[in-house]
Amino acid sequence: MYKFKSYQYGIALGICLTVAGCKAPAPETITPSTPVPESFGATTQTQDNNTSALQWKDYFKDQNLVDLIDVALKNNQELNITLQEIEIAKNDIRVKKGLLLPTVGVRAGAGVEKVGRYTSQGAGDASTEIKPGVETPDPLGDFTVSAYANWEVDIWKKLRNSKKAAVSRYLATVEGKNFVITNLIAEVADSYYELMALDNQLDIVKQTILLQSNALEIVKVQKQAARATELGVQKFQAEVLTSKSLEFGILQQIKEAENKINFLLGRYPQEIKRTNNNNFLSLLPAAVSSGIPSQLLANRPDVKQAELELVASKLDVKIARAEFYPSLNISAAVGVSAFKPSYLFTFPESLIYSLAGDLAAPLINRNAIKAEFASANARQLQALYNYDRTVLNAYLEVSNQLSKIDNLQKGYDLKSQQVDALNRSIDISNDLFKSARIDYFEVLMTQRDALEAKLELVDTKKEQLNAAVHVYRDLGGGWK
Repeated sequence: MYKFKSYQYGIALGICLTVAGCKAPAPETITPSTPVPESFGATTQTQDNNTSALQWKDYFKDQNLVDLIDVALKNNQELNITLQEIEIAKNDIRVKKGLLLPTVGVRAGAGVEKVGRYTSQGAGDASTEIKPGVETPDPLGDFTVSAYANWEVDIWKKLRNSKKAAVSRYLATVEGKNFVITNLIAEVADSYYELMALDNQLDIVKQTILLQSNALEIVKVQKQAARATELGVQKFQAEVLTSKSLEFGILQQIKEAENKINFLLGRYPQEIKRTNNNNFLSLLPAAVSSGIPSQLLANRPDVKQAELELVASKLDVKIARAEFYPSLNISAAVGVSAFKPSYLFTFPESLIYSLAGDLAAPLINRNAIKAEFASANARQLQALYNYDRTVLNAYLEVSNQLSKIDNLQKGYDLKSQQVDALNRSIDISNDLFKSARIDYFEVLMTQRDALEAKLELVDTKKEQLNAAVHVYRDLGGGWK
């Protein structure tokens, strides 16, 4: 059975639900609860090959589809929004990195002070000479120019862990972008194949309308020869109208499919260029090789994103724990100060400086810190469960799609045989109807069954092509 070896990146949860005496467990003590089976159960599996390793331009052979995907990757709004999230996460790293360094600034100030003559300071100023024969001014000015610095010494690695957590979340947003790309490519491909299928179904309906119209003319002639009734004429007429109504319904679906693709491409409605649909039923889904389950962990962006979020949540617990410990802050300042601007640069009399260190620790009413620590633990558990769920979902998606490809192929073969049989039955029913050996009802039912079977055959082919797209997406392909 495969374990989460190199893909864990040494994740140790370190979950402590009590404040006192909390120690992180060894990295091997807690592992994700969803193991990956040894096999996907697919006959296409190999150790050395994996379909997701193919770039999407090599996986999709239709040049029109490749061009559409290329436009989507440049213009899609959701992808552009995700790119800005990456920029936000990158800037957050800069913020956390800046907290590790001293804050240095410059300040300048001016003021005036008037104290009472009969106060200790007033009496002292009155009896003090700034220079021989020069009394202390009243009121007393105050002009200052200085540089200052503040620095929190990262004793407990709180700030460094905060920066590491920001880096992990930045990397998670990058994987989130890759996941959006993978899904965007799959959605464009799905919509493209749906559009081609609708084109093919439209042609089938038009051919059926022509066939039904010919049958309607025949039954009209038979009515004139007293070999059919008005009921037969009306039944054939109704069938033609039903098919024409179906034609307009498909035209509306084509418009909606085109607009869906245009939306994914970030552009206003326009016709979608696609390959001639005459050979749609002869299209073959791309061959799929699923590789081994450990490759799924390495390739799926959502799995790697969940893993990085788990790493970040572990660091959050360390940060929250460090809040219980004392923090050391150092502040310093140096500058010049005088009661008159002309004396500012008279040294050493105008020189001022200071240096101070503060050591502070929470002692009473630490409820807020305890609550944040408990919340950090809860968020870490959430990240663990999300990681387990993501891995399990990834495995099940691949397993479902591989099974679907196999079953759809078997269903398509049977459906093709059904369509061939119904096409032959249409010719037979027409001949029998012309010779009055069967009634119009059997002809109508044969044509109706053939139309439904042909439309279902096109749907099955579309599902085959979509399944090949989905397994490529679920294996983690498309973002490289």
